[in-house]
Amino acid sequence: MDISTRQSGNATIVDVVGDITLYNSPEVRKVLLDLLKEKRKPRVIINMLSVKYIDSAGVASLVEGLKISRDLKSSFALYGLSRTAREVLELTRLIKVFEVYNNEEDALRGGSNSGAPVN
Repeated sequence: MDISTRQSGNATIVDVVGDITLYNSPEVRKVLLDLLKEKRKPRVIINMLSVKYIDSAGVASLVEGLKISRDLKSSFALYGLSRTAREVLELTRLIKVFEVYNNEEDALRGGSNSGAPVN
């Protein structure tokens, strides 16, 4: 798995390449905690276009990021879910908890309240 970050306006985009599983979810968690708690980024968007699979530990890391973002009044979104990743979030009923977008453009617009999440 490879994780990188980049800025687009007020949003920080986290590009994740590879599956998010028990073995590497601590790395995802560390990046999210750093962006949200340490750097106090106002909007964090997770690019999941290159994530084919996510397990329960990976979902837990995303949920923790979402909880921290809400506690700090920042915003947190996902985009580019694979069919498998979307199914995992649907089965856990978390698809309605996250801001989920089809692509980066929609996710960036969503932060300005001009777009609606796609669930």
